[in-house]
Amino acid sequence: MADDPDKDQDDEFRDMLREFLSGNSSIDPSQLAGAAGLPNDPASIAQLLGQLQNAIRSNGDGINWDLALEQARTLAGADARSTEPAERAALEQAFHVAALWLDGVTSVAELTTQPQLIGRVEWARQTMPLWTQLAEPVALSISDALTQVLKEQAPEEMQGMLANAGQIMRSIGGALFAMQLGQVVGQLAKEVVSGGDIGIPLLEDGHAALLPQNVAEFGDGLDIPEDQVQLYLAVRELAHARLFRHAKWLRLQLLTSITEFAKGITIDTSRLEELAESFDPANPEELREAMVSGALIPPKTEAQQAALARLETVLALVEGWVDVVTAEATKLLPKADAIAETVRRRRASGGPAESAFATLVGLELRPRRLREAAAMWKAVSEAAGAEGRDRLWSHPDLMPTGADLDDPSALVARLTAEASGEEPEYDAVDQALEDLLRGDTERPTEE
Repeated sequence: MADDPDKDQDDEFRDMLREFLSGNSSIDPSQLAGAAGLPNDPASIAQLLGQLQNAIRSNGDGINWDLALEQARTLAGADARSTEPAERAALEQAFHVAALWLDGVTSVAELTTQPQLIGRVEWARQTMPLWTQLAEPVALSISDALTQVLKEQAPEEMQGMLANAGQIMRSIGGALFAMQLGQVVGQLAKEVVSGGDIGIPLLEDGHAALLPQNVAEFGDGLDIPEDQVQLYLAVRELAHARLFRHAKWLRLQLLTSITEFAKGITIDTSRLEELAESFDPANPEELREAMVSGALIPPKTEAQQAALARLETVLALVEGWVDVVTAEATKLLPKADAIAETVRRRRASGGPAESAFATLVGLELRPRRLREAAAMWKAVSEAAGAEGRDRLWSHPDLMPTGADLDDPSALVARLTAEASGEEPEYDAVDQALEDLLRGDTERPTEE
């Protein structure tokens, strides 16, 4: 209806926002660009204003993740270079040798797709669907909480105007969050060397990839022959990809656990209320700092701590297995130990983009119990061989537990007995697992 007061209020609110975004207000658009994590240059500011204008016009209920991809591609493409033919040939040869070396130390099947050599922009494009899946629960929570607080804190004369503007505010809040995520992923594209470098399976099952430019930068200053660095990293990447293809259940379980953890995150509305009360429109950097510092995400609950512990155990088991298999496969590589130490130091410190993702979403990507997991897998390998070790990935119920990381002796004793043909002593849990492993539904009753 032409005289619908709610529609008039919506239009008034949209006009007010458009006036601001057009620069016809006291707020400096360059400061808003800073709040979005963008450079203070005319192109970036124009891009931001255009994206927020689109957010106002959007009628969708979710986050426009195309903004994240656009930001990531722009940042990843800065200073990117193409792969030289000789470099490509060397890396393809490294993948070929790596596959042969892995065949000798693991029983997991080889990949059915050829490993890829991709640039930074392509890595951002291929991995963005998973990043958005992990970030969406938090993005929606922040957008909804921001909308609620702004409505509660708005002056009485603006309440009617804001009553029907919730979707507009969610769209703008979601756009700002998406651009922040794009900045994180774009920076990660400059730091990672492969598809599995972060530990979680960013690429599709059975897919492996190296980023030639980043591999070259990884080896700079190490005083290690370039071909050895390429071969070592190719072995690690293939081992990671092969594991997730072999354990077909693993990727879904891992991503489900991460998503469930993220959905359990709540936003600290009291902190948002403080921001709303003291918010200076001329200094929107304060809002950005609250988002990227993790200040809006309160301390984890006991349930979340337990979920995080389970998640970290699985991540540590994956990374520990990859470490052990890679060490066995590269034992003839003269500088393998030096490269492995560089990988460990790099993983322990993480990169700035990983830290930004941890604060933005509330989830650290690097497992804390990696050393214990690697020690356990090494002991299991010695006790049961590669086949016995890798059989533990055939079903989630057979997986080692956090208790096994604390003390792997019982698991090693059982596997040692099995390897020597002895009948191990089982408790109720071990018996159920053994029956599952053998495919038995019934076990003969001893007389």
